[in-house]
Amino acid sequence: MSLAEKYPQEIEKILAKYPPEHKRSAVMALLYMAMREEGYITKADKADIANMLDMTTTEISAIIGFYTLYHDEKAGQYRLQVCTDIGCALRGADQYLAELSEKLNVKPGETTADGLVTLEEVKCLAACDKAPMFQVQSGKGIKYHEEMTVDATLELIEELRKDAKEAK
Repeated sequence: MSLAEKYPQEIEKILAKYPPEHKRSAVMALLYMAMREEGYITKADKADIANMLDMTTTEISAIIGFYTLYHDEKAGQYRLQVCTDIGCALRGADQYLAELSEKLNVKPGETTADGLVTLEEVKCLAACDKAPMFQVQSGKGIKYHEEMTVDATLELIEELRKDAKEAK
């Protein structure tokens, strides 16, 4: 089922906010809407949005690839995104990510065996002075964690595991 079939009123509202000659400006809102249900944007969703906005799927993919809040691949229940931009790297983010990756037994971009956490390396979460830092994305929103250690992060992940088990 296409996005237009799933969300006709919502799409109409979004597009109504922009003059027809600037409808491409609706891309962010449409991507967010498409990602809401599954946590990522499918190839079909990209094609639907591209058609609605007279864009190419390559342009849509470029936007998804640029922003850390859009995803085009399925992931764990939580996305743990570690910033490794130069400012964060100077405060140990690269070593932090390597140690965390080793402790979780996943490489950046991979998901833990239990399907709970996908570890991702991202650029610029706007908190370089508080590195190592990361954001956790889930169906509950986004939460920043600053001045982290690997041990503190592993404790947080254990709390997420407990919450996930209780929610079942």
